[in-house]
Amino acid sequence: MIAQAAPAVKQTERFLSLDVFRGVVMVFLMTEATLELPKLAQFYPDSAFWQFIGYQTSHELWIGCRAWDLIQPSFMFMVGVAVPFSIASRLAKGAPMSELWAHTWRRTAILILLGIFLRSMGRDQTYFTFEDVITQIGLGYPLLFWLALQSERVQWVALTVILVGYWALFAFYPLANAQLLTEYGVVEGSKYEPLTGFMAHWNIHVNPANYFDQWFLNLFPRAKPFIINRGGYHTLSFIPSLATMLMGLRAGQLLQSNRDLNTKIRTLLIWGVGAVVLGLVLHYASVCPIVKRIWTPTWTLFSGGLVLLMLAFFVWLIESRQWKKGNFWFVVVGANSMAAYLTHWTIHGWMVDNVRTHVGPVIGGLSAGVQHAIVGGLAFWAAWYLMVWLYRRKLFVRI
Repeated sequence: MIAQAAPAVKQTERFLSLDVFRGVVMVFLMTEATLELPKLAQFYPDSAFWQFIGYQTSHELWIGCRAWDLIQPSFMFMVGVAVPFSIASRLAKGAPMSELWAHTWRRTAILILLGIFLRSMGRDQTYFTFEDVITQIGLGYPLLFWLALQSERVQWVALTVILVGYWALFAFYPLANAQLLTEYGVVEGSKYEPLTGFMAHWNIHVNPANYFDQWFLNLFPRAKPFIINRGGYHTLSFIPSLATMLMGLRAGQLLQSNRDLNTKIRTLLIWGVGAVVLGLVLHYASVCPIVKRIWTPTWTLFSGGLVLLMLAFFVWLIESRQWKKGNFWFVVVGANSMAAYLTHWTIHGWMVDNVRTHVGPVIGGLSAGVQHAIVGGLAFWAAWYLMVWLYRRKLFVRI
């Protein structure tokens, strides 16, 4: 395994584009709890612009993809991109492979427990759930690290096996009866239109991933027995999301290679277009639907392909075209993405509440929509400035 990882030591340079791209993703995430753009759009029901913004900054109910749905796959993809650079850096400092594996298992445990902790905030007891993005990363991280030490061929084979195997799990599982669909066929209060025909294997709540959680999650202490996750999210999604991280791993190793920059960008574009097209073809051929909430293999391909295209754009813009203007504001967030994520889960709401307390009386005469925008905007800038403050003091959250 050490011999397979050795080539990574040759190059440990940091791509500024990776921090910028990661920063853009996390800035979008930060707006979710502060600006609350879908709620802002409700104040302007007759505005086509605001309705478009509200739609794209909310999440698809089941089949399809909106802009905000790409935040999670981008975050997980970038975890994969970072792995070969992390391995190269540690090996270059003389760390033995045993130390790298110890760090991997420590990171795995922290990520899983941190995800459970964040999901338990505000509850009367520990809420054991494993669908949080941080927990999902933790569940797949040891395999991702192991695959990073293998050959390209092994990695491509693993990606194929994961996607085909997870598709087969759903495709060959017996279909649920109509009664269960009637009882559970809602998505967070919204009316759900059940899929029919072969695609019915991927209906919400009546799929093997939910049945697994009805067994697995009830092994833990719970306030009441687990039956369904209202959003349709499941523990087993860590398997296809591992494929998303593996796509990122391949992209990171490509960037780390000795190929010239134009070849790297061109390869990212080819991979991205190929993945998007394949995902769409399989979706419209009714082989497998594009559904983020259960991370279907077609979603893995489609979203991963879009992320590859976005990464190619940022690498071209910043590394090839040497675009520098405004990069700092995204680098401060991208270089401290875990701090941004924790801020999103912990104090963003507190920031909004405090801004409303102190600014609310001053802007009370303005329309409700304008008040919402001002309060959210100020909270958003406070969160962003916190990232600047941490960056300038070289305070980074690392796991």
